[in-house]
Amino acid sequence: MKAAAFEYRRARDVADAVKALASMPGDAKPLAGGQSLGPMLNLRLARPKVLVDLARIESLRQIRDEGDAWVIGAGVTHAELEDRPLAGCAPLAAVARTIAYRAIRTRGTIGGSLAHADPAADWPLALSALDAKLLLAGKGGRREVPAGEFMKSAFATVLGDDEILEAVRVPKLGASAAWGYYKFCRKTGEFPEASAALLLDPERRLARLYAGALHGAPRALDGVARAVAQGGARAASPDLVDAALERVAPGMGPGARKMRAAAVRRAIERAFS
Repeated sequence: MKAAAFEYRRARDVADAVKALASMPGDAKPLAGGQSLGPMLNLRLARPKVLVDLARIESLRQIRDEGDAWVIGAGVTHAELEDRPLAGCAPLAAVARTIAYRAIRTRGTIGGSLAHADPAADWPLALSALDAKLLLAGKGGRREVPAGEFMKSAFATVLGDDEILEAVRVPKLGASAAWGYYKFCRKTGEFPEASAALLLDPERRLARLYAGALHGAPRALDGVARAVAQGGARAASPDLVDAALERVAPGMGPGARKMRAAAVRRAIERAFS
């Protein structure tokens, strides 16, 4: 199939993109790398009347050091993050290099992945665990949203019809921070069946553990995170992990829960390895 007819607009800057989206609320859609939206257009799962191309907006392609954090433009590709390890944010490059295939990573963007809000995607999970903040720009101005609150459900976010994701602010990790990330894919390059991410940062008094690849947004396993921070990897007993998963994602079948519990435990093991 081919995409239904649409009007194409190339935004000059963020203000121009916001203006174009606000002119046709609900009928205009932003285009970033196009790795997810392109197939959806061709399958006619998405049928916008106006496509607003963000690819030429220079400010969305910038990465800047703010001292205690890195601010990453929403148009930065996975490959750029893979190839440019950021001091104090080593997990970003590690996560980026596991996304799909290199050809996808050279076009797909961090902002596009977040805005698409696939439950199995890497960035919603990883950035929630890293305590990142997402910077949104719209007709009413700019606002900041914690990464863990950005995704409402599968393929749905808090973005308004006239808003775009402008940048991601990722705090730098302390010198003694530990990071664990694990995902199970049936085939290399596919979306995972189960995933989890753990951040332990004693200097900032943070212990954040998230389970991903659920039916909706990644979910925090705060009780398990606290137990691990206090007692180490062995504190994450099978019963504790199973109970936590049942609370955040009730109704999972035994096979699905076992797979997700294994992903959680392996993320914890990697943080302590």
